[in-house]
Amino acid sequence: MNRLFTIGYEGATPRALGDALATAGVEVLVDVRAVANSRRPGFSKRALAASVDERGLGYLHLRALGTPAEGRAAARAGRHAEMKAIFAEQLKTDAAQEDLAGLIELARGGRKLCLLCFEREPEHCHRMMVAERVEAALTGVVLEHLHPLPATFEQP
Repeated sequence: MNRLFTIGYEGATPRALGDALATAGVEVLVDVRAVANSRRPGFSKRALAASVDERGLGYLHLRALGTPAEGRAAARAGRHAEMKAIFAEQLKTDAAQEDLAGLIELARGGRKLCLLCFEREPEHCHRMMVAERVEAALTGVVLEHLHPLPATFEQP
């Protein structure tokens, strides 16, 4: 049985995110944000890649598997069905199909992958739609959602 993990960094610190990844045995963090920038320190592409590299994990940014701007706006407004409809259209693009095929091949190789985006709850995030497509393409893949400790609960 091969697991595909997902994680959202909303409310977490980079340390808590890294701890959750390490505890689960993740080997590659797959960033599925269209724009891998963040107002939250430590979660922009370079800082995040360096942080996971320090823990011996790989980092891969699949930009085409990110939500377009209008989908991100819908998600921020709590219009999750609208975000999902917008992302479903994004998934039809050649670039998204190419990134999805690459992700499926990486998962087929048996590496422990974790899809990353902002939203804490996977049912409100497009990463769940990506994970479900990988699960459908590969026999024996089980989805598991990681929840890093919120910053207020993290141990010093």
